[in-house]
Amino acid sequence: MEYYENKQEPEKAVLVAVDTGEYDCDSSLAELEELAMTAGAEVVGFVSQKRERPDGALFLGSGRLDELREFCENNEIEVVIVDSELSPVQQRNMENALDVRVIDRTTLILDIFAQRAVSNEGKLQVELAQLKYSLPRLIGQGHKLSRLGGGIGTRGPGETKLESDKRHIRRRIKTLEDELEELGKRRNLQRARREKDRVETVVIVGYTNAGKSTLMNTLTQAGVLAQDKLFATLDPTSRALTLPDGRKIMLIDTVGFIRRLPHNLVEAFKSTLEEAVGAKLILNVCDASDPECGEHLKVTEELLDELGCAGKPVIPVLNKCDLPRSDSLPSNLPGAVEISALDGRGLDDLLNAIAKALPPSRARVKMLIPYTDGAAAAVLRRDGVIAEEAYREDGLYLDITADVEIIDKYRDYCV
Repeated sequence: MEYYENKQEPEKAVLVAVDTGEYDCDSSLAELEELAMTAGAEVVGFVSQKRERPDGALFLGSGRLDELREFCENNEIEVVIVDSELSPVQQRNMENALDVRVIDRTTLILDIFAQRAVSNEGKLQVELAQLKYSLPRLIGQGHKLSRLGGGIGTRGPGETKLESDKRHIRRRIKTLEDELEELGKRRNLQRARREKDRVETVVIVGYTNAGKSTLMNTLTQAGVLAQDKLFATLDPTSRALTLPDGRKIMLIDTVGFIRRLPHNLVEAFKSTLEEAVGAKLILNVCDASDPECGEHLKVTEELLDELGCAGKPVIPVLNKCDLPRSDSLPSNLPGAVEISALDGRGLDDLLNAIAKALPPSRARVKMLIPYTDGAAAAVLRRDGVIAEEAYREDGLYLDITADVEIIDKYRDYCV
């Protein structure tokens, strides 16, 4: 499977923020820089301003905007990236004042998702989110429409005259919604089939770049792309995994979370993220060496609550324990397991923790099966994990771990 890589020359970018005190502006700008580099930009400067709230028309104050325009002219800046969601008016006015392309945090994340989507469903979800976000920004833009076409490298909707037709965009949105609804029905059928077959699902969630894909690969040899980049993988991956007690589960990897994940993306990827809602257990993976890992755990918990996962059993998985541990980790994390997905450290502890946290559906018993019931012996051998087997005068002796339903079926043979 080939993954899209940006081959264009890096565009020179400057990052802009208004520090209202609502969140840590420096940490958010550092994350925005990672996002920009992931999208293929070269960050050459930062501009921030402390204000009670962003200016309704220009985002920045007029004085700071003049400084930004001079910086852009002197450094051949091609794109200004704002660490907030801009209104159409703010974006238009900033572009007119600076005479360079202006994009916001949401557009940048959508741009990265457009690069990373591999499956048909992922591509449809990204395009839907892009169109819904772009529609109010396309109205009345005329010949300036191309500026709003996309993020880094102007990928995405809005690049052609055809897509400037509002009616066409609305029709396309409706088509995408219908296609995703059909895919959602298919996903629901798959979930129902798993439930019917008593397949228990465990979902890996967590902050982007926490090592979820590496963990998935180490446990299941899934072959998922694992890179030191934000949102290296976008499409969910499902693989079977056998636990130490013999139980077979379905392990599902999901898209990474991030601070202030755009609402359009949460909505567009709800069908994918709903895997967490239907799961028996959630693994909240974080990079225990990251200075912001405590905040990352909190962000993931808040997004899980938003998706309707409150009350589900969660195991905090502290990844990258081969590196120095961050001071930001909460001192009390009940049930947390320390691992290194890269070198396999702690994975046995994690598998045992998963087996212990899942609802009890298996039991270990000793059975004596008469030789006349060969069918029962075949079923138990096929579906159970046998610790001891012996041929005795009065029948076949099994020390076996199996599903409770199977054991109940042959309860008369228990000794």
